[in-house]
Parts: sequence; C-alpha cells; structure tokens
Amino acid sequence: MADTLSASPAASDAASPGGADPVATAPVSTASKPSAAAGPAGETVIEVRNLSKVYRDFWGRKKVRALNALSLDVKRGEVFGLLGPNGSGKTTTLKMLLGLLFPTEGSIRILGKSATDVTKNERIGYLPEESYLYRFLNAEETLDFYGRLFKMTKAERRARTDELLKLVKIEHARKRQLKEYSKGMTRRIGLAQALINDPEIVFLDEPTSGLDPNGRADVKDLIISLKEQGKTVVMCSHLLAEIEDVCDRIAILSGGELKLLGTVDELLRTRGETQIVTPELSPEALAEVEAVLAKHQVSAGITRPKKTLEDLFLRTVSEAEARPGRTFSAEDLPGEDRPADERSADAGTAGDTA
Repeated sequence: MADTLSASPAASDAASPGGADPVATAPVSTASKPSAAAGPAGETVIEVRNLSKVYRDFWGRKKVRALNALSLDVKRGEVFGLLGPNGSGKTTTLKMLLGLLFPTEGSIRILGKSATDVTKNERIGYLPEESYLYRFLNAEETLDFYGRLFKMTKAERRARTDELLKLVKIEHARKRQLKEYSKGMTRRIGLAQALINDPEIVFLDEPTSGLDPNGRADVKDLIISLKEQGKTVVMCSHLLAEIEDVCDRIAILSGGELKLLGTVDELLRTRGETQIVTPELSPEALAEVEAVLAKHQVSAGITRPKKTLEDLFLRTVSEAEARPGRTFSAEDLPGEDRPADERSADAGTAGDTA
C-alpha cells in the first residue's frame, strides 16, 4: 500500500505570488472522405458564437430560454465534455450543433461549414441519449443499413461491420434481433452505428447509460482510442468521474449559460497544497518525514489513499475470472495492495487447489 502526504504551506508561503492560479471562465462517411488526421492538430473544428435558443408557445410567446449567449471553441483531436444539471442546455446545444434545432441567435461553424449544411454530416457521428434503432434488424443488418446511408460499398460495409462489432464487443450477438438485446447491448450497437462512417467528430450524449462498470470502462477506452486516432469527441454525461478520466477540457452550463470553461487539470487542481505519494513507509521513516516538515513549519496529514469503487469492482471481476472459485475479503483484496510475494503465493495456492 502507499502513503499519501498532503501538506499545506505556512501562511507566509501561501501568500506568495504563485500561490493561486486564475480559473478560465466563459467567453473565450465513407472510406473516400478525408481522414480525421488530415487536419492539423489544434485546428478549430467547432466554433460557437453567442448562441441562444428560445422555445416559444403556440402563440409565439417566449416560453423558456434554454440557452443564452454561449461561445466556445473545440479543437481537433480533443475530448470535450459538456456538463450541467438537468435543463441546463446540454442536449439543446448538441442538437443545434448537429443541425437538428435552429438557434434563435448566434452562429455555429463545424468543420468550416454552417451547422445547417447537411454535407457536414458525412464527417460526423452521433449517439443520442436514447438509441432509436430498428428492433427487428440484427446487428449486422443495422450497421449495413447505416453504411448504405453513407453510400459505402458492400465490401466497405462488411469490413466496417466486422471491425465495429469486435470493437464494441458484441460479435457473439451479431445475428440476434435488437429487440432481444439488453439495454447495455443496445448502447453498444448504438456506439457502433455512430462510428460506421469513420467520422472526424463524434457527439456522444450519455454514452455509458445502461452499461455495467466493465462496459463503462470499455467506452472510456474507446473514447481514448478515438482521440489517439486524431478524432474529436464531444460528450455529455452525468457521471462526472468518466468526464474527469477522458476529457481534455470541460464546459459547465447552468440555467442555459456557460459558467466555467477550461482544462480538467487546471480546474481540478487544489490550490495551496502539495501531495506526495510513496510506497508504504515504516514508522521510523514517517517520524523522520514529520520532523522535516515540522522544521519547515508545515502542517501535514498523512493518510493511506483509497481506490475508487469502480476500480475495485473491475479488479475483483478480473481476478475472479483468472482464479474462479476464490472469494475475496477486505483483508485479501486483489491487485497491487499487497506485496508481490504474497500475491504470488496466493496464485500458487490457487493453482494447487485447482
């Protein structure tokens, strides 16, 4: 196990010029199409300026202002997260970026084209919050259908279908009708559909909805893989841990307005503290560390870090698959918590028992 030492500097140090950093806030297809990596890294692929949306009633009177003067840019190859409570304008923003809704005011440029220009759709993919798929088609037929919409050849559709079914891990159910799919499996085929045209920009609305922890981990790996391919991902999610794990930058909306914008690292950095993580220290070593900190008038709390519940779940399932029949307890956790010789001994015992 490891020890975590969190130190707060003395008052005189905290008042130094570098003690606080400013937080960034608002305003600031087919196989023949160009690849996602064709554009230069850092190029602006989504440009939103003073975007507003007002919903009106039957008589044309203002009913609700869903979005107010939103301005932001998204760069090529980054994972961008849209966050906010229910009714904050996230889904409205996504639908206007896709051209499914028209803004009341403001402008949108995607890949150099207006959001209302349907030719841009050949270069984007979209996974809505609820997947609307034909329940009587199987997985192969579903992807073939969407491939035809992008005018892909038969050979391209077949190759892309095989690739995507393997990617989202539902090859075993490729011949089953979607009406027999669980919610998690339906989400996986929805992800495959969003990627059928090898898009440059992928919009994901609650991509892990209905997935178990293993499925969520697979989606996070997929998003990171898309980023490594030079693709741009814009996602909405209420699971903030997922946003933190995969996003480069985030925007937080509230009441239809942009309240915070910046990189995940700069927004989550704790000001005025330093954290040091070490292997587990002996009592003697801890006493020496505390003496050094006291000498410099630094008050410190020494604790042992905790893993997340999701990490624990994934590691337990992985260990259970590797060593069936084994039951774990809090004193005998799988993974890196114990010395390597103890884990090796356990593995040997499990092998002897088998």
